[in-house]
Amino acid sequence: MKKLVIYAFAITSMFFVGCTAQELSQVLDAVSSTGGSGGLTNQEIVGGLKQALQVGAKNSSSRASAVNGFYGNPLIKIPFPPEAAKMESRLRDIGLGGQIDKFVEVMNRGAEESSKKAANIFVNAVTKMTFNDAVGILKGPDNAATEYLKKTTTSQLTAEFRPVVNDALKKVRISQYWTPLTTKYNSIPLVTPVNTDLNSYVTDRAISGLFVYVAEEEAKIRKDPAARVTDLLKKVFGSQN
Repeated sequence: MKKLVIYAFAITSMFFVGCTAQELSQVLDAVSSTGGSGGLTNQEIVGGLKQALQVGAKNSSSRASAVNGFYGNPLIKIPFPPEAAKMESRLRDIGLGGQIDKFVEVMNRGAEESSKKAANIFVNAVTKMTFNDAVGILKGPDNAATEYLKKTTTSQLTAEFRPVVNDALKKVRISQYWTPLTTKYNSIPLVTPVNTDLNSYVTDRAISGLFVYVAEEEAKIRKDPAARVTDLLKKVFGSQN
């Protein structure tokens, strides 16, 4: 039983400190070498990974939903649609530059506000994780956890984000003219079509930006763990003496 406690604690803790799938094998081998009876159950393996992923997922949601989580982050800031640059230029030429700037800010504020809903969605997805899911993440590439959350949460994120984004977009006048403006623009021969559904554009960009944060949190879990693994094991074994 003592070995089982050490074993489970080692797996759970190493994800908070940082460990790749390769170091996972090193940890398990090291713990196994301490002797004793009993083995780690599927539930305990999944439980350890779930705790780590829940922390990372909640951190991602908190970072994205913070003030300037989108608007102040050049990596994920939602711009006026790049394919509509000519339309943007024309609107600025006729004195709507202030409205354009406000429009961009509101899109990003909507993304920040909607990201508050992500934490519970992520936690729910992690809660439903199976043993095979956990093994796939542990043995998968460095973005395996991020891809798992994308696969299992994108539909629900979209459904939850859209109403919040819609409410945000109502705050700027230019939003009212988006569909007729883009429809007319798209009728021009040879131009790159612009998404006429503004809500979809912002929602899609918001979800993409959120997963940038998720990927960063996963990288924190996985990066530069080699020296820490040894220290972690010493700490774990020492606490059981």
